[in-house]
Amino acid sequence: VQLQASGGGLVQSGGSLRLSCSFSGFSLDHYAIGWFRQAPGKELEGISCAAPGGGNTVYSDRVKGRFTMSRDKAGKMIYLQMSSLKPEDTALYYCATGPLEDVTIVQALAHPEFMDYRGKETQVTVSS
Repeated sequence: VQLQASGGGLVQSGGSLRLSCSFSGFSLDHYAIGWFRQAPGKELEGISCAAPGGGNTVYSDRVKGRFTMSRDKAGKMIYLQMSSLKPEDTALYYCATGPLEDVTIVQALAHPEFMDYRGKETQVTVSS
């Protein structure tokens, strides 16, 4: 299983950015996948998580209405469209996946450690 996030950069407050995550070694039919982030000096934070099989997607309250997670038709990429960015969105962003046996996507969002595989991060910096 491999994942890698890309697309990070420096953006002004109020701006938009789209992150991409390429992955291999598993199928979204059987694995949940999500976006997570870690700001300097803070704990890992769940942003969004999609259930296996293209089911429900949940978002954290901090990004709901501003961030949208999507996937490509080939099932090899997911995206995170971020709008109305704020300085507090500055963090290392990464995508992660796992089968989530006996764990819901709501639980995985609150506990990033439930995702078995984590990819390389991309830095997002939002200037005020």
